[in-house]
Amino acid sequence: MFKNIIAPVQAWLLSQGKCVGCGKKLEKKQGKGLVRITCECGRMYMYDEGADSYRRANLNEIK
Repeated sequence: MFKNIIAPVQAWLLSQGKCVGCGKKLEKKQGKGLVRITCECGRMYMYDEGADSYRRANLNEIK
């Protein structure tokens, strides 16, 4: 039930380029393919420069 409420809000925040935890603006880094970005609150995201979009990093991408 909670996931049905929270997931659209998190998707909207990521589409705006903001962290889903603290709401701060995520910086855009230059690089080829996916670039790992760490927010000030510690959450990690992957930025795809070609699609200009963010997503949460998987566990195997954090290592």
